[in-house]
Amino acid sequence: MIASGRAGDGLRLAVTLLTVITVRTERTDRVDHVDRASAGWAMTFAPLAGVIVGGAAALVLYAGDLAGFGSLLSAGLAVAVMAVLTRGLHLDGLADVADGLGGGRRAAEALAIMKKSDIGPFGVITLALTLLIQVAALTELPAVAVIVAAVTGRLAVTWACRVGVPAARPDGLGALVAGTVPAAHAAYATGAVVIASAGAGLAVGGVRLAVLWPVAAGAGLVVAMAARRVAVRRLGGITGDVLGALVELAATVVLLVAAVR
Repeated sequence: MIASGRAGDGLRLAVTLLTVITVRTERTDRVDHVDRASAGWAMTFAPLAGVIVGGAAALVLYAGDLAGFGSLLSAGLAVAVMAVLTRGLHLDGLADVADGLGGGRRAAEALAIMKKSDIGPFGVITLALTLLIQVAALTELPAVAVIVAAVTGRLAVTWACRVGVPAARPDGLGALVAGTVPAAHAAYATGAVVIASAGAGLAVGGVRLAVLWPVAAGAGLVVAMAARRVAVRRLGGITGDVLGALVELAATVVLLVAAVR
C-alpha cells in the first residue's frame, strides 16, 4: 500500500514538475517536502508527462492542417505549445548548460554561470539551432512523431536520475532526484517507450516507421546519455538545468532521425 501510494504520488509529481499542470497530494504539496522515494517514482514516470506535452503539440499540428496553415507555421505553433506547457524550463536549462559548459570553465565557475538569469552567446546559439531543427523536422513528419520525441526526451530524464548518478549541488531539483531511479525501473520504462514508438510508427506509416521510430528513440536516448556523462564529468553531477537540456537534446535527435527519408 505504501509503495503503491508513493507510485501514485510520483506520477502526480512527474506531471507537476515537468508540465505547467499542478497536481497536489498530501505528500507532494510542496516540492521541498517531497521525499526521495516519491521523487524516484516521479522520474520513473517522467515519460508519461511527455505524452501530455507531445499530445498537445500533435493536436496543434492536426488543427493547423485542418485550418489550412502551412506545415512551417503549424510546426512553429507546435513547438511554441510545448514551450508553454513546460514553462520554457527545459529550453532555459539547455541554454544555461550550453553557457556553463561552452567556455571550458571549471565546475564551480560553470555552475555559477548556470545559475545566472541571463543567457550568453553559447546559450543563444544553442537555443536558436535547436528550435530551428525541431521546427524544420516537424514539417516533414506525421503529427504523432512529436509525441515519440517528447516521451523520449523525458525518458532521458529517467535514465539521468538512475541510481549511481550524483547531484552537482547539495540542493535544488538535481539533489532531490539524482540517484533515485533503480536501473530496472529505467529499463522497464525504456521497453514501454520502444514498444509504444513501434506501435505508433506502424499505425501511421507501416513497417518502415515501426522500425525507424524506435531507432530514433534509441538514438535520442544514446545522445542524451552521452551528454549526461559529459555533464557529470564537467560539473560533478546533474542539476535541474542538465535534466532540462537532456529533454530538449533527446527530443531533437528523435525528430532529426525520424525525418530521415
